[in-house]
This record gives sequence, C-alpha cells and structure tokens, in this order.
Amino acid sequence: MEIPEEHRMIVETVRKFTEKEIVPLADKMDRENYWPGDLFPRLGELGVLGPTVPEQYGGIGSDPLAQVLITEELAKGSAAVAVSHGAHSNLCTHNLHANANERQRERYLPSLCSGEKVGALGLTEPGAGSDAVGIRTTAVHKGDVYVLNGSKMFITNAPIADVMIIYAKTDPGAGSRGITAFIVESGFPGYSVSGKMDKLGHRCSPTGEVILEDCVVPAENVLGKVNKGVAVMMAGLDIERVMVAGLALGIAEAAFDASLRYAREREQFGKPIAHFQLIQAKLADMYTNIEAARLLTYDVAVRTARESRLRKESAASVLFAAEMGTRVCLEAVQIHGGYGYMLEFPVNRYLRDAKLLEIGAGTSEIRRLLIARELLK
Repeated sequence: MEIPEEHRMIVETVRKFTEKEIVPLADKMDRENYWPGDLFPRLGELGVLGPTVPEQYGGIGSDPLAQVLITEELAKGSAAVAVSHGAHSNLCTHNLHANANERQRERYLPSLCSGEKVGALGLTEPGAGSDAVGIRTTAVHKGDVYVLNGSKMFITNAPIADVMIIYAKTDPGAGSRGITAFIVESGFPGYSVSGKMDKLGHRCSPTGEVILEDCVVPAENVLGKVNKGVAVMMAGLDIERVMVAGLALGIAEAAFDASLRYAREREQFGKPIAHFQLIQAKLADMYTNIEAARLLTYDVAVRTARESRLRKESAASVLFAAEMGTRVCLEAVQIHGGYGYMLEFPVNRYLRDAKLLEIGAGTSEIRRLLIARELLK
C-alpha cells in the first residue's frame, strides 16, 4: 500500500518527536507510573491532537489513516503515551467533532486540539464493560440542566481530563434507546475522580474512576440527541477499533526491532544467536505477522474514511492486530531469554502493554462475536 506524501510527512514528524522526547523517558514513566504534565501541550504544538478535525477548529483535517499512523509511531516509543493520545484525539476530540453542534465545536475543539485541555471518554462502569448498554449511570432532566449520578471505571486520562464524553441513561426503562451522551467538564459540580490506578501495563497512562454525585451538566451539553447516545457510540467504533489496531502494530514493531538487534548482538556457542535457525524462524514469523496486520489495518483505515460502516472489517483488524501483538511480544521475550525477564529490558514492557489490547476497547471474544454476527446476517 502506498502511503500518501502528506501522511509520510506526519509520520516523520511524529517519529522524530517520539525518538527525541518519548523514548528516553519511556522506561522511567513505566517504572514510576509517571506522566509528564507538559506532554499534551507539546503534542498540541506538534499538531497531532486533532488528526481528523478540520483546520478551522485547530486540527489538521486529515483522515483515519493519519490517526492510525500517529498512534503507531507513538506506540513504538511508549504504548502508554499512544493510548492516552488516542483517548484524547479519537475517543473524545474526533467523536465530539463528529457529533457536536457548531456551538459545542467552537467551545471545545480548539483547546483540545492545542493540548490546553485534555479529553477522555467515560463509558465503562464497575458492572458494565463489554455490555455497554448495561450502564447504570443516570441523567435526570431538571429545567435547563441534567443531574448525573453513577461512576465510570478504568477511564483513560480520567485523572488529568478537563473534558469528557460521558454516557448516561436518560430513560432507564428503554434499554439502548434510553442512553444519552453528554459533554462533561471536570469543573462541573458533583464531578470527581478517584486516585490514579496502578496497572500491569500502560502504567504511565493516567487511569481512574470517575464519580458523579448529583453532577450538574447544562442541557446544552447533550452530545447529539437525547436518548440517541448509542448512535453517537456506534458512529465512532470503527475508527476506534482500527486506531487500537495501529497501537498494537506499533508495540509489535518495537518488540521486533529490539529482538532483531539483540539476536545480532547476543552470542552463544561462539556466534550470534541470529545464526541459529530456530531464532531465524521466530524472526521470520514475527515479521510476517506484523506485515499482515499492517496491510489489514491500513486498508480498513483508508476504507473507513469513505464507507459508512465497516463493523466486521474494523473488528477483524483489531482482533488480528491485538493477538498478533501479544504473540510477537512473547517471542521477543523468548529471544531475549533471561534478559527478557528483567525489568531493565523494554521487551517486558512491550508484552505487558500488548496484552491490554486483547481486553480494552472490546475483548477478543466480543470482537469474534461481532464478526460472526455480521457474517451471518
């Protein structure tokens, strides 16, 4: 697949930034669960916080392929940075632009695209993960405001977010037809966030629980239409899935590059282990799987820009890429042997980071069910 020139320029810009600004800090950020407070403004200066948002609102007016390529490059340096970037640029900023009215776009998009404000999305709850329509957070209409009560769990960027898209039930008895999306600011009364969660992987990406206790949200902050929140939710899923596939691709590439270097340098029995056929076979399989995932991911990203729904294709891209990422990272640890098990070698971080992508944004099991359902229609 030929990458357009303007996309190659974006890739080169993000690659240079990642190598200079993120790679040197990646291990420290992972060990210390540390997020640099100036990182979002610097990404804003780079121009990558609104890949699909038009220039009039501060974005770069590109397409889902640009989102995937940016995510992939960031993930090579730090998957945690890439996942926080994706939660901001895709789950919040892209979805806000796609579903907001003009007043909402003008109010929120410029500061999100500049990195002045940090974005997030609140859907998952303590008792509702894969069952998204099973959320229990409620929103009651009172005059010119809605009052929200409930909580959102495992929310990327929650501890640092200024703006969040939150789903709540405005008609609890109507099931999926009673959900509404809201634009919620962290300063609204009744909004709070628990402490930063300590995770196996993506450690420096700030994750927390959002607590809504009589949280007052202006009625004008309804995103889309009342009781039509599922339409907002579904409209962004294809791009979200292919973005996560790009994240898996970046992690796998980093693990492969580290393994290739190590196999050339590490000597056993008087020669580099790259000379042994079993190591060569691992490297060949890793490369083949990465390239297959790349073609599938890029293809779906390009098609997403021009086709309204690609449910099974986007689900297939993230299913294959996420499981590929874990396999490649497992082989990377194996190639590194005992050193791969030591925390000072980054391949253990790649493995810990890769595993999340089979769980978050829809588990592998849910992705398979979705693909099968589409095939059997």
